[in-house]
This record gives sequence, structure tokens and C-alpha cells, in this order.
Amino acid sequence: MNIIVCVKPAPDPKRWDSIQLDPQTKALRREGIPSVLGPLDKRALEEGLRIREKQGGKVVAMAMAPPSARDNLVEALAMGADEAILLSDRAFAGSDTWATSFVLSRGIQKSGGFDLVICGEWSLDGSTGHVGTQLAEYLGIPNVSRVAVVEGLDGKTLKTRSLIERGYRILETTLPALITVTRDINTPRFTSLLGVMEAEAKPLASWSAADLGIRAEEVGFPGSPTQTGDVFMPEMKRRAEMLKGEPEEMVGEIVRKIRQALG
Repeated sequence: MNIIVCVKPAPDPKRWDSIQLDPQTKALRREGIPSVLGPLDKRALEEGLRIREKQGGKVVAMAMAPPSARDNLVEALAMGADEAILLSDRAFAGSDTWATSFVLSRGIQKSGGFDLVICGEWSLDGSTGHVGTQLAEYLGIPNVSRVAVVEGLDGKTLKTRSLIERGYRILETTLPALITVTRDINTPRFTSLLGVMEAEAKPLASWSAADLGIRAEEVGFPGSPTQTGDVFMPEMKRRAEMLKGEPEEMVGEIVRKIRQALG
């Protein structure tokens, strides 16, 4: 089984208060903000590793991200991925989900044959849930979304259990295919010290737009049909007032102030 796991390095949630907005492009300025692999990225990778352990083959971790995301792919290698590929180019900046899916599809096609593509249901930052389905469309393969259990895999067909509103949906599809996984799929393994040491010796390629045969107008802001109308950071105004006295007195004062505020 040749498995490709698409991951999206996203700004560390612990530093989201430091993210700024570009007033011209309305895009986030992420310079200086470390990136991390989201929880669903790790679960997608874990599922790929579990399938490889049963079926044999290899797992390739792939990301479209700035050069700084190399460390995130090294983490994927330390978890157990056999190879990693970073798709990185200034032309990719500002890509929406459609342009991102296009870039990933070109990367997957360039990487050679594959049997299964695994993505998280949504990314840590955008949380749109679009990329997996759009990527499957570009690749021309079946897509099974919201997978909670991989129930069977024999090299030709894939049987999955997906979450729906009031239970599960069991589907069987031919390979190659793409699945997006939910939080229920598994619990990611811990990264061992040996895995970290072995990661440095594993292949990690970096491909540009030229390497993928992509023109600048096909990606980034020019190639994105979804454009941000406006984004702004709300001004936070808070006024603190310290109350003194016995608990009963302070509770009464709080109730009075709430009623006053509500008119």
C-alpha cells in the first residue's frame, strides 16, 4: 500500500493572539508564529501508519506550506512516515481551498503511484473541511468523508464506517481512494527518541511551483475563486471595577449593576 497523508501546518494556537492581518490582502500575517500539526493531521498520519503496519508499503507525508514547515514534516517522519514532501513557493501564498487542493494534487501526481490518500476532516486554522473533497475531485478518485473506522482493506477495495447525524454509514469503495478522518478514528502514538533520531536520515523533498508545472496565475490570490471581502480585528474594551464588602453585599451590588446595564 502506497499511502499519502496530507497535513497542514497551522499557527500554534498558543500564539494566535500574536497573529496580525494584512490590511491590503486581508490575509493573516504568520511571520514569526511557529506552526504545529493539528490533532486531525496526526490522526490521519496515525491511520496511515497503522494501515502500513498491516498491509506493508510506505507512508508519505505531504504539506503545502512555507519553508518553516519543514520542522513539522520532520515531526511526521519522527512519528513513522517513510518520506515527506514539502510543496513550497511564494506563488502559493494566499491560496484558498480550491487552489490548495490543486497544488496538492500536482504534488501527489508527481510523487508517483498511490493507493490511498488520507486527510484530516478539517484543518486547525481554517476548519472549512473543503480540501479533502476538492483534492479527490482533482485526482479523479472516490472520496469518503468523516471516516471514524477503517473496517476492511484488501488492496483493491476499502470498507469504512463514517459518522452521520444519527449513527454511522458503512461504505465500500474501490482503490485508489481518498478518505477524511474524524477525531474518533484513533489516538496518535507518542513520538519516540529513536523516531526523532531516525527522522533526520529519511527523505524530505521540497518542490516549487516550477517543479510541479504550476503557473503563478493558477494559485495564490490570482488562482483562488474565493476572495475575502473584509476581515477586521475587533477593538476590545473592558473596564474592571473592584468591589469590597461582605459576600452578600457584593452579590447584591453585582445584580444591581447587571440590571442597570440591561436597562
